[in-house]
Amino acid sequence: MVKRDLSCKACGYISEEIIDVCPACNNKKFTTFWQGYVLIIDVEKSQVAGILGITKPGKYALRIG
Repeated sequence: MVKRDLSCKACGYISEEIIDVCPACNNKKFTTFWQGYVLIIDVEKSQVAGILGITKPGKYALRIG
């Protein structure tokens, strides 16, 4: 069985475990259909985080299906 990580439909936060609420935006809708990801470590220094509107460190999907 292939394990698929869950991505929040609102902000793209990727979780490797089954969760009920997104820790980044408190949304409750997730999907397994996403492509590409970016890992944000330091939100305040990251230009990518600023462009994507990411406010918390973590792994984020680039495209959500």
